[in-house]
Amino acid sequence: MNAPLKDSNFLKENNARHMFHPMAHPADSLANPPKIITGGEGVRIKDIDGKEVIDAVGGLWNVNLGYSCAPIKEAITKQLDALPYYSTFRGTSNDAVINLSYELADFFAEDGMARSFFTSGGSDSVETALRLARQYHKVKGEPGRTKFISLKKGYHGTHMGGASVNGNANFRTAYEPLLPGCFHIPAPYTYRNPFNETDPEKLALLCASALEDEIAFQGASTIAAFIMEPILGAGGVIPPHKSFLPMVRKICDKSGILLLTDEVITAYGRTGAWSGARLWGVKPDMMCTAKAITNGYFPFGAVMLSHEVADVFESDKTGAAAIGHGYTYSGHPVGAAAAIACLSETKRLDVVTNAAARGTQLYEGAKKLLEKHEIVGDVRGGHGLMTAIELVSNRETKAPIDKVTPVKLQEAIYNHGVMVRVSGPNLILSPPLILTEEDASQILTAIDAGLSSL
Repeated sequence: MNAPLKDSNFLKENNARHMFHPMAHPADSLANPPKIITGGEGVRIKDIDGKEVIDAVGGLWNVNLGYSCAPIKEAITKQLDALPYYSTFRGTSNDAVINLSYELADFFAEDGMARSFFTSGGSDSVETALRLARQYHKVKGEPGRTKFISLKKGYHGTHMGGASVNGNANFRTAYEPLLPGCFHIPAPYTYRNPFNETDPEKLALLCASALEDEIAFQGASTIAAFIMEPILGAGGVIPPHKSFLPMVRKICDKSGILLLTDEVITAYGRTGAWSGARLWGVKPDMMCTAKAITNGYFPFGAVMLSHEVADVFESDKTGAAAIGHGYTYSGHPVGAAAAIACLSETKRLDVVTNAAARGTQLYEGAKKLLEKHEIVGDVRGGHGLMTAIELVSNRETKAPIDKVTPVKLQEAIYNHGVMVRVSGPNLILSPPLILTEEDASQILTAIDAGLSSL
């Protein structure tokens, strides 16, 4: 029998040799092997060489409670001992997922949510919401409503449906042709938009008008849903003006179109509110959640459905509402147990309050870097622990930065003790929601040092 592969030299030699990494060119991963992370405690991670840094990425927007949340670990262990797996397909269920569905209905009651459909993660949740949106209209006797509208710059995962409503060519071009019937409108992105409008409120109105125009062009009776992130995440942390989502809600209601909020990043406190929809005072028809639902400790997700949507399915007498969709791991008992513990800790620690305070600290600190460093073109955030620093080669013309500099900056910041994420020209900060004031200061100091080294 082969010995466990724990030798650090072996791991370094085989790094990226036998696997493809997501969101990376395989040749680049071979030429520039990824950092090997071997440990984590609180908001810090440790690499294979023993270097410890603050994780300002929060895993991948998901480790809200840090890397040493004992209640979640204990819940996973306990559930593995009791029931490590059983299906929730027709005819069977498990106690953990029933308890979780009750807790989630209570947690999202203020958002108008009533039912859960469980998935294995964010991309699954988006795919599920898109499918259920089409089925909802068929059950209601409107089978022609099959199209989707979304925002340019938006990100909705990597399944074919999610990639089709994605608004960034980087996640689309290599996999086209994608799902037909998906259309995009301009995002309320004040720094770069086709209207050359820098006033957030005016831009929100222009984008809402673009939505109305697209609906009129396509025909309202052909559209199933509009989907958007309450704050665009991977596209560069783009928060809309507070008027935008309420306008979208009214437009969708007028046209009989479902509003789906992709809360894979924004749910469970990230924005300084318990959900992104709640931040803007809007009740969607469905909410896609994942990531922080288990703190990243187990692959899991949940699509939340409103009372009205649930009623359409549950009151059907024709058989059209029979759900022919699901995953082997939908409602996995270990994931459900992890989610219950995570939700309990999330509320007990009141991370939403800390996210708001530390998010303001990071945003205000990043704006000072804008004043200091010419390479910084724009800083976005101000709503919880979601901040982006957009780099440019010329601030006056907003000329984009080259592809190499952000990667060099990421490495320089890491050498100063902080892991940040590069997404195109953006440095994205999404640290755990248990971040302290001192931690936030260290993040800003490391970024400043990295920028100064360029």
